[in-house]
Amino acid sequence: MMIAVTTEPLDVAAHERAVAHPAAGAVVAFQGVVRDHDDGRGVSVLEYEAHPSAEKILDEVAAEIAARPEVYAVAVSHRVGLLEVGEIALVAAVSTAHRAEAFRACADLVDEVKSRLPVWKRQAFADGTEEWVNSP
Repeated sequence: MMIAVTTEPLDVAAHERAVAHPAAGAVVAFQGVVRDHDDGRGVSVLEYEAHPSAEKILDEVAAEIAARPEVYAVAVSHRVGLLEVGEIALVAAVSTAHRAEAFRACADLVDEVKSRLPVWKRQAFADGTEEWVNSP
């Protein structure tokens, strides 16, 4: 399993290669990309901070999805630090025998990561204001 919380740029193709399996008829990958807007406001940059337990929790979430009988492999990484518009903040990839299972497993993986991972986001807006999202 490829699992990381990192300051390094994320590579979608590397995640797809990490879940390659001879029995896999489907590989689904998701990339969460920093967009230039949020709720009608222009976003100029994001900054992610992670709790020290983040990689352990990411590993737990990935293991839960990987334990499903239809899933062959899982890879997931979240980037932290300062990210510009267009950069990738989250990559998730899953392989299964069939596409419906792969789409479902990848969606569940992303949803669980977004729900459970202790990562907080500071959004800097084009108007000079900022806000923290998902912070305790």
